[in-house]
Amino acid sequence: MFARSAFRAAQPLKRTLLSTRSYATEPSKGGSNSVAYAAAGALGVGGVGYYFLNSSSGAKLENKAKEGLNKVAAAPKPTFTGGEQGFVSLVLKDVETINHNTKKFVFQLPEDDMVSGLHIASALLTKFVPEGQKAVLRPYTPTSDENTKGYIELIVKKYPEGPMSTHLHDMVPGQRLDFKGPLPKYPWAANKHEHIALVAGGTGITPMYQLIRSIFSNPEDKTKVTLVFGNVTEEDILLKRELADIENTYPQRFRAFYVLGNPPKEWAGEKGFITKDLLKTVLPEPKEGNIKIFVCGPPGMYKAISGTKKSPKDQGELSGILKELGYTEDQVYKF
Repeated sequence: MFARSAFRAAQPLKRTLLSTRSYATEPSKGGSNSVAYAAAGALGVGGVGYYFLNSSSGAKLENKAKEGLNKVAAAPKPTFTGGEQGFVSLVLKDVETINHNTKKFVFQLPEDDMVSGLHIASALLTKFVPEGQKAVLRPYTPTSDENTKGYIELIVKKYPEGPMSTHLHDMVPGQRLDFKGPLPKYPWAANKHEHIALVAGGTGITPMYQLIRSIFSNPEDKTKVTLVFGNVTEEDILLKRELADIENTYPQRFRAFYVLGNPPKEWAGEKGFITKDLLKTVLPEPKEGNIKIFVCGPPGMYKAISGTKKSPKDQGELSGILKELGYTEDQVYKF
């Protein structure tokens, strides 16, 4: 079976690609991982203070040392803290066109040294109020790293009937948008599962990329990852370069399969939709061990692959292809 042997190849892959919404935020959190540094710094400060106890220059030096210690011990301040924080207004700093219907939006955080406050896996709720109408709410998963200071990035595809995506695509730098979060999703920890599979469609890749990035940026996390990513055209494949870089760096642990509905003439792989045969071939088997299947995409894809969610807090029944293949509800998570 391919799924059991796909990660044995040791060389980077250069192969033909296969063609094919209540939002509650989590409670505020605090804490720091700098205890060891603080202890070591305190010893240094103590020594300096003893040696220069009766010296004005020594006192000044000691104060500077203490200031430095405080800076080391302080964790980056999170922008979004959940709980009763409410919405935070952010300024749109930059807009980059990715393709015919997708743009990257860079929003500036309130302070340059602040981080988003998101964890793996979580998202942000966006809001705008059209004149004389009700507020429009829409969750998005940033594609920027959770440790990035000063800004967040969103990749958004414009949908004809999507009021939030249309509003975003009409925005220009200098305008503001309201955000709230984090919206907790699937709580991830290193090596939580031996092997995970990600079935994504369109901008459904963004929570998958958040998970992928976290796994492969953590040297302690040895999780194997299989991605099946469906799109209409080759131009629609988002984060393609980033995904290719990870696959070439970790060929034994990460495999990506791309399915195109409208491929170019030279496309030699799968065409159409993500099929049962494809998933049976590339996903880890239901009885393989500690596995998890994640699904994110448009409503039609959910219906065909896993069944739809009832609400952000209710996963709903498992149905579709994954149920037919023998996976259980506790093996599948719908973003």
